[in-house]
Order: sequence, then C-alpha cells, then structure tokens
Amino acid sequence: PTLTADEQTEVARFIQKINQKRLPLVVGVAANSTQTVVEMLKNFDFSGYQAILSASPCYNKPSQEGIFQHYKTMAQHTPLPIILYNVPSRTASNIEAATTLRLAQTCPNIIGIKEASGNINQCMQIEHYKPKDFLLLSGDDLLSLPLYATGSDGVISVIANAYPKIFSSIYTHFQTKNLAKARENYLKLYPIIQAIFEDGNPAGIKELLQNRVICANHVRLPLVGVNTEVADKIAQLSKLITE
Repeated sequence: PTLTADEQTEVARFIQKINQKRLPLVVGVAANSTQTVVEMLKNFDFSGYQAILSASPCYNKPSQEGIFQHYKTMAQHTPLPIILYNVPSRTASNIEAATTLRLAQTCPNIIGIKEASGNINQCMQIEHYKPKDFLLLSGDDLLSLPLYATGSDGVISVIANAYPKIFSSIYTHFQTKNLAKARENYLKLYPIIQAIFEDGNPAGIKELLQNRVICANHVRLPLVGVNTEVADKIAQLSKLITE
C-alpha cells in the first residue's frame, strides 16, 4: 500500500525479468474505488503476467451487492483472469460465500478466490458449491492444511517467503497421501507462523527474512518494525527450523 505507482511498475517488471517465464505470475490490482481500479487496468502493463489478484474494496464497507458489482465491473475491463481476495481483517467487509459463488457463476474470467476470512464453514460452502474449475486458495498459512482437507487448491502464503521448500512440501505430502509428514512439517512451522503475525504483517515476515539474510527488515510509515520481544522470539524460533 505504500508503494508509489512508479514503484509498483518497477517491482512488476523486475519480477517478470527475474522469473523468465519459469512460473505463472499474478499481480495485485486493487483500490477502494471501482473507477480507480478500472483506470489501473487500462494503464498497467500486464505483459508476462497470467492473472490479477484483487482485494475487496477497503474502508467503504460495501454491501454484498456492491462487492458483486465492483468485481463484475472489473471482469468487464480486465485483460487477465481475476482471483478474488477476501481479507475482512484488512478491508472491514467480508465477501460472503454466496457472493463468491455468484461471481464464479456469472463471470467466467473470475477464476478463483484467496480466502483469508478465517471462516472454515465459509470456505467449505465455497468448496461444496463452486464450479469445478474455480480455485479455492487459502489466504491464511495456519489454515492451509485444514483447508487442503476440505479440497482447497493451494495457498497464497506469507511464511513461504522464508521457508518455501518446507511449506510447499506440506501440500506435496498431502497430495501424495503422506499425511503424517504433512502434519509434521505443518506443526514444525506453526509456532513461527504465529510469531510473525504478533506485531503486524509484513513487519514480522520481514524480520524473519532479515534473520535468514534474505532481505532487510525496514518498512514504511505508518508501519514500523516489530518490537524487541517479538524480534527475539522470531530469532529463537528460526534456529529450530531446518529445510
């Protein structure tokens, strides 16, 4: 949220260059004004990207009909498929299961949802009634394994930035029916997943990334780095994890 438009463009181009078509790329496009999102869709260079991830409008607290019309309008103006992003803790409004399913059935280029409501029942409703090719993706690391059990298609993760191998192995082991190993690796990461969210995200994950000598831990105001107690906890927990 604190990146300028020019910085967002620079980041997107850098990732595209480094990726070199090895993996499909998804770019985030969101705002609390539908018209602003439409303008962003018109002006952004989506070369090299395969889909758009778009959070429900924040602050406005739209009704379910407003959320539906927002995404329907996006779907009419996008050059790429859309993945919905439901994160009520940040947007102050929930995309209810019925709205997700309505969008999935109405707009063919809305192909999935990153579900970070923390509501297992809501996720199960989506999984049960969604079109066959509609993706249910966890937006919560701690619920990733439980949601795999309900049939979800994967996770858009925070902790995977620091531990990509072990976190992705949870899904691999689940898919190959090695449930004991999936559970073992899930529980191995459980304490540090909790720790990185204790004093804000992305401050927590950036503290861990600095601890692992991947990147620096600075964030931009109004965010600040994690407090000393949390930083010490992250440092201690990271010593217990090997990939």
